[in-house]
Parts: sequence; structure tokens; C-alpha cells
Amino acid sequence: MDLRLLLIAALSAALSGSLAQQDGSICIKANAQSCGECIQVSEICGWCTDEKFLSEGESKSARCDDVTYLKKKDCKNIEDPRGSTEITQNKDVTVRNKDGNVKLKPEEITQIQPQKLKVTLRSGEPQTFDLKFKRAEDYPIDLYYLMDLSFSMKDDLENVKNLGTDLMREMREITSDFRIGFGSFVEKTVMPYISTTPARLINPCSNNENCTSPFSYKNVLKLTSNGDRFNQLVSQQQISGNLDSPEGGFDAIMQVAVCEEQIGWRNVTRLLVFSTDAGFHFAGDGKLGGIVLPNDGKCHLENNVYSMSHYYDYPSIAHLVQKLSDHNIQTIFAVTEEFQPVYQELKNLIPKSAVGTLSSNSSNVIKLIIDAYNSLSSEVILENSKLPEGVSISYKAFCKNGVRGTEDNGRKCTNISIGDEVSFKISIESQKCPSGGKPEVITVKPLGFNEEVAIELNFICDCECAKKGEPNSPKCHGGNGIFECGACKCNEGRIGRECECSKDEVRSDDLDANCRKPNSTDICSNNGECLCGTCECKKRENPAEVYSGKYCECDNFNCDRSGNLLCGGHGRCECRKCICDTNYTGNACECSLDESTCLAKNGQLCNGRGKCECGICKCEDPKFQGPTCEVCPTCPGVCTEHKDCVQCRAFGDGEKKEMCQKECSYFNLIKVKDRKDLPQPTDQSFPLTHCKEKDANDCWFYYTYAITKNSTKEVFVVEKLDCPSGPDIIPIVAGVVAGIVLIGLALLLIWKLLMIIHDRREFAKFEKEKMNAKWDTQGNPIYKSPINQFHNPSYGNKAAAL
Repeated sequence: MDLRLLLIAALSAALSGSLAQQDGSICIKANAQSCGECIQVSEICGWCTDEKFLSEGESKSARCDDVTYLKKKDCKNIEDPRGSTEITQNKDVTVRNKDGNVKLKPEEITQIQPQKLKVTLRSGEPQTFDLKFKRAEDYPIDLYYLMDLSFSMKDDLENVKNLGTDLMREMREITSDFRIGFGSFVEKTVMPYISTTPARLINPCSNNENCTSPFSYKNVLKLTSNGDRFNQLVSQQQISGNLDSPEGGFDAIMQVAVCEEQIGWRNVTRLLVFSTDAGFHFAGDGKLGGIVLPNDGKCHLENNVYSMSHYYDYPSIAHLVQKLSDHNIQTIFAVTEEFQPVYQELKNLIPKSAVGTLSSNSSNVIKLIIDAYNSLSSEVILENSKLPEGVSISYKAFCKNGVRGTEDNGRKCTNISIGDEVSFKISIESQKCPSGGKPEVITVKPLGFNEEVAIELNFICDCECAKKGEPNSPKCHGGNGIFECGACKCNEGRIGRECECSKDEVRSDDLDANCRKPNSTDICSNNGECLCGTCECKKRENPAEVYSGKYCECDNFNCDRSGNLLCGGHGRCECRKCICDTNYTGNACECSLDESTCLAKNGQLCNGRGKCECGICKCEDPKFQGPTCEVCPTCPGVCTEHKDCVQCRAFGDGEKKEMCQKECSYFNLIKVKDRKDLPQPTDQSFPLTHCKEKDANDCWFYYTYAITKNSTKEVFVVEKLDCPSGPDIIPIVAGVVAGIVLIGLALLLIWKLLMIIHDRREFAKFEKEKMNAKWDTQGNPIYKSPINQFHNPSYGNKAAAL
């Protein structure tokens, strides 16, 4: 068992080393020719700058390897730059409340921390920082109410006319700084969306309804804190009309988003309430009216009216999403129940948006807005700007009540109340150095908020040692290259480890002669290529396998194997010869000099039955086997094996009595008086066997058998046999007689008891029958009455005569 464990441990160590080499192989496979190229391969790669690091036959790219293996190769100076993260602006989040005396300006309120960072990235090495978000108390809100004024919304307009003051009153429960604005939309003013007849252009409604001329979008009221002004202007609005069911709401949303100055948006919470009872046109629908130019996403308000509706197509949903996000606008779709499914799908495409069911006359609009705002403000979703090529970012959220999110859910936290604080762990990683390697700035911000984190990305594209390079260095064959980071970086047209050769001379026969071993015609032993008179050895598919030597005549993978392991897993292969570790020998380091694996439990080598060779017991007696010659499948037990010899030597009896002197002198016999005098296992430092055997006369004898540390066999035997005594006849006979008598008496008593019971039952039965008997004297033929009657004939006549 000990040997098996040792082999398992050796195999595990060998596999661990192999796996580690495979991890580092990515550095070697890259064939990096400079330090800058090396550090771009992976974060585990380093470049050895020692001038004399390379051995004969090794290429310049051998300087690039796993840092751990470079150290094992005794490299003293390793270039291994690391990335870093530095916070340059870290203003604490604001702690305030609505009832406080100090009123802060919107730009003085901080909800996200930190604000600026400087991150230095090395390829493959992620940099991580923590971001904190706290929802501020009494944060200002701008709300713009965008309403569909097509004819079907006529009754809704009446209820919205008092929306300003009512909504102001409700919103002051949330914030003391609230502003409201109003805009309306209908449709593009071209066929087939509206009727272009002169009469219909003046009044698009029928049935003598008084309607205003159709329009695309109109900014009625810029954001204001005056609720009465809102009511006044909205009361002056009139319904208009169009021909088709979908409306031009997307045109209006685009203008509200991009016309910040005209709308009056501040850098605060921005809410856009979109109220309608119909669907929407989107990009491509403009072709019906002959409009083919895509929406340009710019502001085109003239006198607060969208002037380019006839020129630009409707915006696409993706275009709207981009602009709403860029301008930090959160959208609330207040739509009738009929169009709920449509706008629910739209909500899924627009981050930080909500959908509420509008009653048929908009009477519930204030409750809808409050509920939607609470829903939107209770969720924070992080987004980042466009990342440079090769850069990736990942998020991990730490939300309320110990909730954690990763991957897609790592960007957001929900159920956030005012004053709650959540945090995110953000990791940025670069897979390559961008072209130019110039610093880039990206931003991370919560959707719907104006605050953001600015992150300056700097890239490690070269090593520090490259800055100290020596141009036209004499170390590079007379100035044919730049000596940097311990190696030559050759000028154009020069090659070789020291730039010693021109590309035109690579195939010269004179140079090839320097790459042949004496008395050999093979160039570089057929294991490499002759470059500039120097062998550059081939690279194998497995980077851990290397050719080396002046003529590439050596390798580290063609040594003898044991147990399918190179050098038995107990040495290293150098130039096709195993260099064994301590305590190992042999051509394949297969022979262990450690005898601990041969020690049996009794402390003896191979239980005294064999020799320890290469850490394995070689049993001298073929009937014994096992790691320490402890198993003998064909042998009887120890006690049975030595019974006859112990019996003949201790008691002069048994089957070997005649040959005792000849066959049973292999152990020392020691007699003791009693069993308690026999040695006990706890008294010995070697295994001891207790035996109990029976002779031909059924007498027991007791002994112990042991092999001491000096291989002496000892037998301790109790000098007296333990014979059983004969039986006592009188008690046995008396017992048998007494038993018979007692059994007879018991049987008589049982018989007597049964007879008594039977008699009593018969007597009781007789008594019962006697009591129940009823005799009928008339019916008994043998019955004779005891009364006799006689008649005197003379007596009767005599009386008559008187």
C-alpha cells in the first residue's frame, strides 16, 4: 500500500508539472521577438532581460515564457509589468433630506462614487474597482407631458387641463424642486397620413367639430415650476385629426429628447410622459408619403413646431433608445388598455421605461405617473459608453438584503428606496493593445441619471526596458540593431540572434558548414535550421519538449521511461539522458534507494522473507507475496503451521515426535507456568501471535509465536496441558432416576385432575336434566295409581229400602 501511494504521488507531481507547462505554453507558442510582443500575449508571460540567458541553439523567443519557469531557469531580471487602478476624483455621495434647511443645486448633489478613475491595462489582466450608488433625498425632477391630440383624445384633453396644479401638489410629496412642461403631436402633414384638401387642412374633423389644423409636434410649454401656467396653456389647446390609426409620436419623442434648450431640460431626473390611445409609426413608414431620408436625430423646432416632418422619416426604435439614453430621459407610456401589449413590447426595448394603463378619459393620469415614477426610480441600471477594440467590461451587483447579481443581472439593482445605498464591482480587461496605444476615456453611468464615472484607460504596450534601448549597438553585430531588454532588435534586412546575418546570406553553403557536427552531413542534426551559420532548433507542438545544443543534437523528451513517465517521474531529461533525483537511480530513474516502502508493520524489511530492491520487496520464498511478503495464500495459519513442532518439543508428543530434533529446531522454546505468563502484544515491539491447539487426547495447549527484530523465532508455551476431567456417574444416575419419578408423579397428578374435572361436569349435567324433567302420568303405560276403589253392591240396595 505504501508503494502504491508513492507511485500515485509521483504521478500527481508529474501531471501537475505537465499542466503548469501547458499553461505557460501560450507564451512560447507566440514566438515573441521582443519584450513588447511578449507581454501582449498573456498576463502570465514575462521576458527575461539577462544577456546570457539563452543557451546554444535557443531562439530569441525563448526569452518569453511563464514567469514561474523563467525563475526556474535562473533568470535574474524579468520584465513583467502590471496594470493598476487609481481613483482621481472621489467625492462622497450626498446625504440630505427634503425638509432640510440647506437647498442644494442639482450639480451639487452626488449619487455616484467615485467620479473619475485612471486605469492602466495589460493584456489579459483585469482591473477591478467598486462603484457606489445612493439614491438622494429630495432630488429635482423635470416632467414633460407629451400628449396625442388626435380626435380620439378629445375627452382626455379635458381632464389634462387641470393636470399642472394637481400633479405639482402630488409631486411635492417626493421633491421640493419639480418642473412640468407640455407638448402635443398628431401626424406628419403629408398624404396619406392626413387629408391635404384645403378645407381639411384648416379643419380636419368632420361632423361640424371645431378642430385645429394638423401638425406633427408642437412644444406648447417649456418646463416650468408654474402649475397655473400649465393649466392655462393646456386649456387653450384644441383637438386635431388625421386619417390613419397609428400616430407620429416617435417624431415628437425624438424632438423632445434632442431639443434640450427649447424644452428646458436640467441635469436632473428627466421624465417624459407619452400619452396616447393609438399605435405608432416608425422608420420606413415615411415611404408611404414619399419620405425616404432617415431621421437625422437633430433638433428642428421653429417657433416651437417641428418643421422637418415632411422631410425626414420617422426615427427607428434603436435610434430613439440611443437618444433617450444619451439625454438621460426616462419614458412613461400612458396608453389605453387596447394598446398595452404593443407598448409593453416597446418598453422591453427601451431601458428605464414604464407602461401604465390610461383610463378612457385620462382621469387616472396622476396616479399613473406617480406609480411609474416610483417604479423607475426604484431601479438602477448601469450602462457604459462604447469600448475600445479588444476591451471588455463585466459587472457584479451587491444589492439590498444581500441580493447579488452577475452577468446580465450584474448591471442592475431593484427595490431601491430613497436613501438606500448599493454597490457594484466593475472589472475591465483588455485582450490586446489598441492600435496607437493612446489613452481612451469611457464612461459608466446609471440609466436615467445625469451623473457618470469617467474612466481613463491607459494601455501597457511595451516594456520599460525598451525605453533604454541602445540604437546601433555594437552588441548587435557591429550596430545592425537596437539592443533592448537583453536582446537585439534587428534593423530592416538583418536577422539572427545578434543581427549577424543579412537575409540575402541565409542559404550560403559556407554558413551551413558551421551547422554540421564533425563527420556528419546532417544540418543541425535534422532538428533545426541553419541561420547565419548558427543552428536555430525546431519548436515542437508541445512547448515543453525542446531541442537544444550547438547542433540541436540534444532534446529533453527522448530519455528512457518507466511507468510511461519520462525518467520515471523522478528525474529530468538532459540531452537524452536521465538526471535522477536524490534517492533514485537507474537508466530511467526507476529504482528507488529508499527502503521505507519495504518495511513491514513489524519493522522488518520484507517481513524477513525477502530483499528490498529499488524500493520493492523481492520475496525469497515463492509462496509468499505482497508489498512486504506478508501474504501466503497457500500457507496454513501460523498456529496450525507450528502446532506439531511445538507439541513434540514441549510435550514429546504429536505427529512429529520421531523427527522432532531434525525438523523442529528452528525456534527457541521457552516454557511458562501459566497462561497469564505468556507475552502480550503490547509488551513487544514486533508482531506476536497467540495460539490455542488440541492434541489427540482432547487436551489443549497454549503458546505464542513471534519473529523478533533480529529475525529470531521465539515460542512461549504453557508447560501444562489443559485436559478436561471425566464425568461423575452418581449424580448423573441420581438425576435420571429422580427425573423419571418426578415425571411419573406429574403424570398421575394430571390424570387425577382431569378425572375430577370430568366427574364434576357429568354430575352437573345430571342435576340439570333432573331439574328440567316433567313427567306426564296419563301417558305412562307402566304407571299404576296407588288408589283402589271397591263397590259394595249390597250397600246400595239397603239404603233404598229404608
